[in-house]
Amino acid sequence: MDNPNDQPYLAATRAWLSAVVIGLNLCPFARREWEAGTIAFRVIHETTVETCLQALIDELYRVDADDGIETSLLIYSAAFVNFDDYLDFFELAEVLCHEQGYEGVYQLASFHPGYCFEGVERDDPANFTNRSPYPMVHLLREASIEAAISKYPQPEQIPERNVISTRKIGSATMQALLDTCSNPPK
Repeated sequence: MDNPNDQPYLAATRAWLSAVVIGLNLCPFARREWEAGTIAFRVIHETTVETCLQALIDELYRVDADDGIETSLLIYSAAFVNFDDYLDFFELAEVLCHEQGYEGVYQLASFHPGYCFEGVERDDPANFTNRSPYPMVHLLREASIEAAISKYPQPEQIPERNVISTRKIGSATMQALLDTCSNPPK
């Protein structure tokens, strides 16, 4: 059953996927899953590291049991507001996945409203390739990633292309786009 408290987080995440990830073609593989309806969303309202890690394990089990889910976004509504806290959590999440035997089965990707790549200035537009309305962990099936990139010309150039694209757009425009996703017009 849908939790009505989840709706603002789901709406913002779907708007971000549509306008930023798909709209700017930051992930050339996302449109197919979006249109197929194979992206799962789960809003996590817990705030402790332990309960958030348990929610990740629960989601791994759910994706394992449902072949109709290609990829899943765990949206943390109130946890990990601080980017450094999020990075600490994400590191634990990767270790936990490995310990649970999911290395090579699933890959985790990280998104956060304050995302900043190491060695990059905070206001560099390139950071928007991983900025999202809320802290998120993106769970992807490794086999699906491998299949998708095997058919895509020069997949190793995707990150650099995204950096060039976001820098061309600029920080102010990227932030305005992200803000619009987080606060859609009524």
